[in-house]
Amino acid sequence: MKIGIVTLPFNWNYGGILQTYALQHALKELGHEAVTINRNTVLMPFKMKVLSFVRRAILRVVFRKDVVLRTWPTKHEEKLIRQHTDRFIAEHVATTNLFRSEADFNTIDKYGFEAYVSGSDQVWRPKYSPSLKNHFLGFLANDSHAKRISYAASFGVDNWEFNEQDTKICSDLAQKYKAISVREDSAIDLCKKQLGVDAQLVLDPTMLVLNENYIALVEKDGIEKMPGSLFNYVLDLTPEKEQFIYEAARQLGLVAFSSTAKGSFRDLGKNKLNDCIFPPITQWLRSFMDAEFVITDSFHGTAFSIIFNKPFISIGNKKRGITRFSSLLKMLGLEDRLIFDFGADSLNKLNNTIDFEAVNKKLETQKKESFNFLRNALAD
Repeated sequence: MKIGIVTLPFNWNYGGILQTYALQHALKELGHEAVTINRNTVLMPFKMKVLSFVRRAILRVVFRKDVVLRTWPTKHEEKLIRQHTDRFIAEHVATTNLFRSEADFNTIDKYGFEAYVSGSDQVWRPKYSPSLKNHFLGFLANDSHAKRISYAASFGVDNWEFNEQDTKICSDLAQKYKAISVREDSAIDLCKKQLGVDAQLVLDPTMLVLNENYIALVEKDGIEKMPGSLFNYVLDLTPEKEQFIYEAARQLGLVAFSSTAKGSFRDLGKNKLNDCIFPPITQWLRSFMDAEFVITDSFHGTAFSIIFNKPFISIGNKKRGITRFSSLLKMLGLEDRLIFDFGADSLNKLNNTIDFEAVNKKLETQKKESFNFLRNALAD
């Protein structure tokens, strides 16, 4: 069966790219052909660019702040920033031609998809979705015979963020799905109360793929050993988090290292463009392979720590949604790995061991249930 995957637009986000790769991998294991719909990233509106430029010019000229004036990359600059992640997509992810706007969904019939999968990632979170309606497959004709499925779709948070109009539209569309699965246990309640549909909890697709497959990707690229032993993958770095990483490295006797861009274009600007380039995804994967311990505030940083059986601490990231962390960790009996402050109790958790034999047994059970969901949802 030929299946179209509707997910968030590609950018340089490692987790976002790997969840798409993994979902295609899982569907291929079940004997299907999967293609991800390739969509333009959401561009900053011209009005917002002007306002941003003026505000920063005032900060620089009047208040003598050291800020960049232009916070958005040109197409050429973005291509350089994304060069390694784009290469991974080109080599390992099957995609449609680029959909430059939501209107391009009107041409989707030419691909002959017999089923569509919404997900995974935060496809049902308004602040991240270019079009909630299309993420609920609203581009399909009412008389379409294509199967409608969601796999590990996420609202990102445990509260309802849809407005009244979107709730009505998406509720009507959700009723047309053959099967719905979500990534967080709180999403089951949201689907029932707000959309009027039943949903099943499943694993993020990255956890359906054996770590041997990820290791093979690293070996194919010939990625060299990382220069440290405590991998910190922190998306929203603060002085408090930096100090915690320093204390953790000292307490564990490890050398801290990172594997991401040194900074964002928004903060560094065109004069430090090379520091904005994201390293290869396979280098990021190698970081988990070589780490003796991981500290992260990322959901997929947490997921890959588990996949590679590495001791870890997850820093609760309220900005990006806590329920994603708590649901996964509760499922695997790892709730104590989540911290919200950097005091003595959190530092003491560094020495707590993880029974990965027990974790892997629970993970294997969840993996079977997740594959069964896909298998049954795609059956005739």
